[in-house]
Amino acid sequence: MIAVTHLKHPSLVAYLLLTFTTLCWGGNAVLGRLAVGEVSPMMVVSLRWVGTLLLLTLVARKHIARDWPVLRKNLPFLAIMGALGFAGFNSLFYLAAHSTTAINLGIIQGSIPVFVLLGALVAYRTPVTPLQFGGVSITMIGVVIVGSGGDMARLATLAFNFGDLIMIGACLLYAGYTVALRQRPQVSSLSLLTFMAGAAFAASIVFAAAEATLGLVQWPTPFGWLIIGLITLFPSFLAQICFIRGVELLGPGRAGVFINLVPVFASILAVIFLNEQFKVFHGVALALVLSGIWLSERGKPT
Repeated sequence: MIAVTHLKHPSLVAYLLLTFTTLCWGGNAVLGRLAVGEVSPMMVVSLRWVGTLLLLTLVARKHIARDWPVLRKNLPFLAIMGALGFAGFNSLFYLAAHSTTAINLGIIQGSIPVFVLLGALVAYRTPVTPLQFGGVSITMIGVVIVGSGGDMARLATLAFNFGDLIMIGACLLYAGYTVALRQRPQVSSLSLLTFMAGAAFAASIVFAAAEATLGLVQWPTPFGWLIIGLITLFPSFLAQICFIRGVELLGPGRAGVFINLVPVFASILAVIFLNEQFKVFHGVALALVLSGIWLSERGKPT
């Protein structure tokens, strides 16, 4: 994973890393649906990050020892990034899913690249070209098609409720995390992710405690443990490393556009693993999202 810095085509490597990332996150949506009735939401958040932390500790010890002098100087930054970008986003996402519709979640999640581009513009004065805005707009149309199930008439019934506002908050948190990755300390991705995972786990304890106080905790069933294991390995461990590296190679604005692939992959994986029917609108949405990413890349500042 770290050796990609020596390849001759860093942009191509970034595209592959970010596509794999969104594939994992799309799979996370399917796993989240499978987890219903198997384990409570905040328990998923806590267990995924404790599992990720243990896994990282095993494979990143040498990196942490080497990077410790730099990491120690950046502990507040790492704590905020892990608590808000990881645990905060996950918790708000699961909370929003209990009080709004799937179509709303899909459309709102498509706003993350817009927030990233605007955040990069405000924070770093990163130029945003008309083509980039056009590319983001096209990808968001694809997201809307996925979210509406191919029925545009359903969009007329949309209304922002409390759950929608929570999801907007989740998107803002992850967009802020993506933009702030540019300020990451110059350490290995494994070291960085280990400390942010530790912060995410610490923050998730608070959310799990609140769930317990409300009497809503459900410990995982055997199938629930399998789901948590998959969530830990792919969306939490491998995908986060790939995303961090992708942002480093492309910058937050360009990397953020790829997030629009998440609902498309989620739909495809739902067809495969949840026996949902593949329809024409899935193909149309995929074509639009890929076209939007291509247009955004063509319009990047030179």
